[in-house]
Amino acid sequence: MSNKVSVQVAVNVPLSMTFTYLADKPLPIGCRVRVPFRGGEQTGVVVDDQQSADVPAHKLKHVESCLDEIPPLPADFLELIRFTAQYYRHPIGQALFAALPGPLRRPQPARWPDERGWQLTLAAHDTEGPPPRQKARHALWHALAEPLSYQQAKVITPQAPALLKQWLAEGLVERVDAEPPLEIADGPVLNDEQAAAVEAVAGSFGQFTPWLLNGITGSGKTEVYLRLIERVLAAGQQVLVLVPEINLTPQLVERFARRFPATPLAALHSGLADGERLAGWLAAWRGSAGIVIGTRLAAFTPLARGGLIIVDEEHDGSFKQQDELRYHARDLAVWRARQAGVPIVLGSATPSLESVANVEAGRYRELSLTRRAHGAAALPTVRLIDIRRQKLLDGLAEPAIAALRKRVERKELSLVYVNRRGYAPVIACTECGWLSGCPHCSARLVWHVTDRRLHCHHCGYHEAPPRACPDCGNSDLKPMGQGTQRIEEALIALLPGARVLRIDRDTVGRKDAWEAIYRKVHGGEVDVLIGTQMLAKGHDFPALSLVLVLNADGGLYSADFRASERLFAQLSQVAGRAGRADTPGEVLVQTQWPEHPLYQALVAHDVAGFAAQQLAERREAGFPPAAFQVAVRADARTLEEASAFLDAAAALAEPPEGVTLAGPAPALMMRLANRERAHLLVESPQRVRLHTFLDDWLPLLAGLQQAHRQVRWSIDVDPQDF
Repeated sequence: MSNKVSVQVAVNVPLSMTFTYLADKPLPIGCRVRVPFRGGEQTGVVVDDQQSADVPAHKLKHVESCLDEIPPLPADFLELIRFTAQYYRHPIGQALFAALPGPLRRPQPARWPDERGWQLTLAAHDTEGPPPRQKARHALWHALAEPLSYQQAKVITPQAPALLKQWLAEGLVERVDAEPPLEIADGPVLNDEQAAAVEAVAGSFGQFTPWLLNGITGSGKTEVYLRLIERVLAAGQQVLVLVPEINLTPQLVERFARRFPATPLAALHSGLADGERLAGWLAAWRGSAGIVIGTRLAAFTPLARGGLIIVDEEHDGSFKQQDELRYHARDLAVWRARQAGVPIVLGSATPSLESVANVEAGRYRELSLTRRAHGAAALPTVRLIDIRRQKLLDGLAEPAIAALRKRVERKELSLVYVNRRGYAPVIACTECGWLSGCPHCSARLVWHVTDRRLHCHHCGYHEAPPRACPDCGNSDLKPMGQGTQRIEEALIALLPGARVLRIDRDTVGRKDAWEAIYRKVHGGEVDVLIGTQMLAKGHDFPALSLVLVLNADGGLYSADFRASERLFAQLSQVAGRAGRADTPGEVLVQTQWPEHPLYQALVAHDVAGFAAQQLAERREAGFPPAAFQVAVRADARTLEEASAFLDAAAALAEPPEGVTLAGPAPALMMRLANRERAHLLVESPQRVRLHTFLDDWLPLLAGLQQAHRQVRWSIDVDPQDF
């Protein structure tokens, strides 16, 4: 026993603690191990080399094996995990394993991928190689006279993987160590605002400086990113780029790959297979991937030589994880930049109020891009169609139909934005008013005409529509409202011969769907796009001249204080898709409330004025970013059970001055997947005071579980939805 050493191991279990084990020899912190746990085996990570004081040595179990051929997880990665677990009040083991790629969560060894380059052997130089008529083979063969990376080979021909494997077996190519050169393709000339932004950020390299790149839609923010990346790569460092949606990743990856054709690039998102994500994650950690681009989980990716972090569309709500480890990737990216001592660029055409407030407080520095990058492009004209005085045909006003017809005749691209997928949001009884509701959620069942079923977009439940009203027996049931499928059907009838393409979650499920969509749109094979909010951000369709917005009024009056901010951002972003090239853009918004201040700000493109008005309202009401919040969420079979738990939690609280508790209150969607939900809100104008209170209060809540066994509860720090 005296020769044994003790280590602290984090395990993927919902307990806010680590576990002490014995090892035959000292194990480095960050080492993955296989350990016995509650009658089975678990993967663990050594996070300390000190024994817990309250565990007798004779009761300790032994580490079974050290798993990896790769080095221990880096210290700065583990520091990030500790901060994340502490700030978001999540068990450290679960936080750690949530950040790891799937294969590293399992008790199996991992090793560095073979990243050597490829080159012709001496024997191959004595052969003629493929004939010129075999263009792809011929081009690849001659390129292999010099060391070539796998990525470079695939750029030459998609056949490269099979050809390299074949030639390696035949002794015609060999693996060689090769440092990829920095190749930079030509880009457009920067305007003075873009150039000033690049120089300002570049002047802060090597030190933590948060920059808000506030640029109107089409102002060339991506080109600013590319110029900054060029300088970081030239200095031998890496760049981490975060994007909010998986559908933006392929577009940016392609653009980055064209600009830096020889630079290895790691793309990390939920659409990857486990092996692909692990290879990209290890390439980033090892330092061989110069550019790392991904969605929110990529915020945890370790970098060997980090020099810059970029968060594109920083305002987007997709950066907030809404279950399990409820982190905000943008905020963690800022913390990482401070930790690494590097600048971070937060880019948006509609900055979040949190970022605007940080600029006003002097914590962030602002860079403005006030005009479009394309010389002839200008912001689109926004017009409001008052549908109170219009007869609608399948949800479309006559001026909107006329505008669409005009674009089709001129062979210009139009976008119809309707943020409801499916055919109709609900089926209704014309006799008694019955509405199709989900039996498991406080939500309506949406009619999907493609499979002729009613779907719940929240819990996944679906069913065939009833033949008659369940309440009164009336057989006259009608779809009410318009979803993307119904608008598609209407436009095909209203615009004979027009090529209509619908883009929503139902049509982009395949891995290669977005690539096919881009090919069609940029190839001039589409006249009218119909899409949800996934089309509202980041996409560049130069031929798009008209945007038509339907059904936006629902976001004007909501119990969620962030609803107006989100709606304005959505509408500004989707409006910004129009007029990005030579053709002037026009945006038509159908509304019953044309006089609403939000729409008036949209017409004037007054992003700053709208943000100032919203910030003033938030400060007066004591809402974020003027205050900080933590939501204690509970769900149970009944609302009474969930509320009873939260009442008991509130009774245990002794909030100091400056900390208040509000609630419990039902969630905005009270019922989800057969569970009733409520929350208790803790607020304070001071973040430190709020978290000091949580340190004392949250441990007491664990003791409530015995008396409330049917209740599931969780903590959401900086909640974004209620």
